[in-house]
Amino acid sequence: QARPVESGGGSVQTGGSLRLSCDVAEYSKSDYCMGWFFQPSGKERASVATIYIRDGTTSYVDSAQGRYTISQDRGTLYLQLHNVEPEDTAMYYCAIGTSGACITMGRYFAGRLVLQDVAPKFGYWGQGTQVTVSS
Repeated sequence: QARPVESGGGSVQTGGSLRLSCDVAEYSKSDYCMGWFFQPSGKERASVATIYIRDGTTSYVDSAQGRYTISQDRGTLYLQLHNVEPEDTAMYYCAIGTSGACITMGRYFAGRLVLQDVAPKFGYWGQGTQVTVSS
């Protein structure tokens, strides 16, 4: 299966908005968990949001609540960033995982698991798109 491909990154000012896209057409009709992850320069990768394709259930890391919106429509996975802050500067990756991955991500977002516990459940990763927020 093809690797997902992210797009939409770029430079944005603090307080602005940006929408990231990921081509997931090969996966959108199946029972997958899809997620967005971000990795600031020099820091570890972390998840920000996931969506379960079958029923549209979404989950977010606490810091993303109200500022990030994950959605999927017609073969494209989106991450809408609102009211961005310099701390949002990072490489953003989309990933496709098993249906069980979204259940595991609930425990991750609750702080009971670390990324090393959940990353293996996402078998398909994009190459990333860079978001840079200027103050």
